[in-house]
Amino acid sequence: MPDLLTHVIVGYIVGTLLSMRYVWMKPAHVTLVMIGALSPDFAKIQLVVPDGVAASILGFPFSWSPLHTVGGTVLVLCFGTLFFAPEYRMRALVLLAIGAGSHHVLDVLLLTPTGYAYAVFWPLTEYRPPSGGLYVSTDRWPAVVAGISALFVWAIAHYRDEPTATG
Repeated sequence: MPDLLTHVIVGYIVGTLLSMRYVWMKPAHVTLVMIGALSPDFAKIQLVVPDGVAASILGFPFSWSPLHTVGGTVLVLCFGTLFFAPEYRMRALVLLAIGAGSHHVLDVLLLTPTGYAYAVFWPLTEYRPPSGGLYVSTDRWPAVVAGISALFVWAIAHYRDEPTATG
């Protein structure tokens, strides 16, 4: 799943860039951005528990697909922040949302070769924004580009705080 890896790597890049800007951000905060970038793909749980199985267990029609929309992502993130102590919830929610936002931006701007993205703003609207159609989720090159970019960002973050020999 190169698409999944690409989203996590982009989450790392965004989180690391934010940590270079904000002193309070530590590696755990970067991890929250990475988890947020992964969160819309929680809809892939349907590979383990298909919609039909979940519907038969619950007793009503069910689909995992709405988890990959902004509305579903908001629900997942709000539920996820309940695992944090109350004083950390707002910061965790913001970092998770930044990661999830990067996921949706990548999907809408670059994915879907049909020219139209999924109904990203559901349940507010069924509008499918135009997509860049740059790659499909099975392409490997986006993960390679993201990996090289992550190494570059890591090197900048790692070596910018290293003490100099003179000082």
